[in-house]
Amino acid sequence: MEKSFLPTTRRELDERNIDRLDFVYVIGDAYVDHPSFGHAIISRVLESRGYTVGIIPQPDWRDPAGVTVLGRPRLGFLVSAGNMDSMVNHYAVSRRRRQKDAYTPGGEMGKRPDYAATVYSNLIRQAYRDVPIIVGGIEASLRRMAHYDYWSDSLKRSILMDSAANLVSYGMGERSIVEIADALNAGIDIRDITFVDGTCFRTKSLETVFDYELLPSYEELCADKKNYAKSFYAQYRNTDPFSGKRLAEPYGTVYVVQNPPAKPLTTQEMDDIYDLPYCGTYHPMYEEAGGVPAIAEVKFSLVSSRGCFGSCNFCALTFHQGRIIQARSHESILKEARAFTEDPEFKGYIHDVGGPTANFRQPACEKQLALGACRDRQCLFPTPCKNLRADHSDYVALLRKLRALPKVKKVFIRSGIRFDYLLADKSDLFFRELVKYHISGQLKVAPEHVSDRVLDKMGKPRHSVYQKFAARYGRINQECGMDQYLVPYLMSSHPGCDMSDAVELACYLKETGHMPEQVQDFYPTPSTISTCMYYTGLDPRTMEPVYVEKNPHRKALQRALLQYRRPENYESVKEALILAGRQDLIGFGAECLIRPRENRPGRKNADAQRGSRKKGRTGGVQSPPVGRKNVTETPGRHKKRTIRNIHKKKT
Repeated sequence: MEKSFLPTTRRELDERNIDRLDFVYVIGDAYVDHPSFGHAIISRVLESRGYTVGIIPQPDWRDPAGVTVLGRPRLGFLVSAGNMDSMVNHYAVSRRRRQKDAYTPGGEMGKRPDYAATVYSNLIRQAYRDVPIIVGGIEASLRRMAHYDYWSDSLKRSILMDSAANLVSYGMGERSIVEIADALNAGIDIRDITFVDGTCFRTKSLETVFDYELLPSYEELCADKKNYAKSFYAQYRNTDPFSGKRLAEPYGTVYVVQNPPAKPLTTQEMDDIYDLPYCGTYHPMYEEAGGVPAIAEVKFSLVSSRGCFGSCNFCALTFHQGRIIQARSHESILKEARAFTEDPEFKGYIHDVGGPTANFRQPACEKQLALGACRDRQCLFPTPCKNLRADHSDYVALLRKLRALPKVKKVFIRSGIRFDYLLADKSDLFFRELVKYHISGQLKVAPEHVSDRVLDKMGKPRHSVYQKFAARYGRINQECGMDQYLVPYLMSSHPGCDMSDAVELACYLKETGHMPEQVQDFYPTPSTISTCMYYTGLDPRTMEPVYVEKNPHRKALQRALLQYRRPENYESVKEALILAGRQDLIGFGAECLIRPRENRPGRKNADAQRGSRKKGRTGGVQSPPVGRKNVTETPGRHKKRTIRNIHKKKT
């Protein structure tokens, strides 16, 4: 059967003899019919159930007519801001506007509004007063209850209160959207669809809501940050589909009710979803603009699982995909991989085989699929649970099958590897095969920091665990005759991290010789434990105070410490060291981060003249201060003399 894109224009509806669509899907991304894009999965799932769906990608939000191009749908509008929260898409952590949008044709920025899900929903309501509106996707999912909004620095209400949507379909959404569609198709009023797991709804009365936990009101949350910390942690403890309770959050005389999360998908259900007739790329209407950049990394990548029991505190996956791993079968993944090999653009390289965490292919323990994840115990933090099943044998078998496919030259793993889970596996078979076959010169992992007290606030393993992993990685590389790098992702200014912790991290980088080209400053995105800490100054798990760096200048100093070797960061690093009381790290010793720039006695005029001459030659590049020569900085005929002088000093 020839694959085709879903209709995006009235002309395409006429070509398909569709008089009226069942659903119109308004999205903040360009239309990409690939299962890495949420709108593609939801629309194809509905289509597989017999519903007609049309797509309005990136409509003009300044004009209500933008959402009417496909007419009024029979059952309702679906709304999503896109694969990213629109605010994260638009702004860096410094709140500066980003220059490119990978989910827009040609990477052009500005094709969607801020808070896109809310804006689109309200736009639809202007055009159609009584049409059902269901909002979903990551933006709505993480804003389903009251939440701290970093960009306005305020506590925002549930998206149901600020948008004109009737329901939020939170999480991955396949189960809930079908149940909603079937209910609407059966003639049930949208206001009466209050029974679907994985949804939130508004109500003026709790009389018909059973077995719920009443959260503090929005007014109470705004009045006292302690109330918000307690409320958030109650939500966090109820994110499991088996043990999660119904939650009710009051807003004056209105309540937002969150039903328990939808049950995880079976392997067969996952296979069925990924076997739907996706076109696998962006809509042809974007060719003239150069296509959609986001497709490049995912076009020849394979999703093998979803969900993550790693539960890092700064990650929203617990709220969105949940902690229970759901995996596709080998047959399903191999079928998709074989299709890659028939694509004329395929060069023999599968870019990734993974999910949120690549080496999670099964639930953390036997009981999770029947009883759910523990409410008060994490699987890996602070140490691996005694019930954890650390076993990579299924993943190894899958990777071997993929490597054996004709026309496949290399299978990479670019999703994150959880190194503490890897170490918990008694067998090192996967570790060895990872090193030998699935790395392109370097392995990127995420220890995030070296200070154990910061790692505790991150929900990450202690630094000694990463050191053990790094040592084993080096040993296996040596045994396999490989010479590959280990690249750690690091984060500055996370709650709990003060200047002394940032200095400790910089000293570790000095000791290991690592020079990170990019550094991630902590980004307080909605609905994470770390964001709750950032806003309240409290650890919601213990209600103990947490140091939070919010001053932009001091945050910049922490970030500069991680790139202390950059000349442009010198003054910032110096200031940071002084603030931390670590002037001992300014000097000429091997342990020092920077050298003093004060001139030696009696050389002031000569140094000034030398600097002036250098500036005249190079357009402003300052020459190295006297006393800072080393072998690599000494040119030409002076090099041997410098080496000889160094040798004399050592002897």
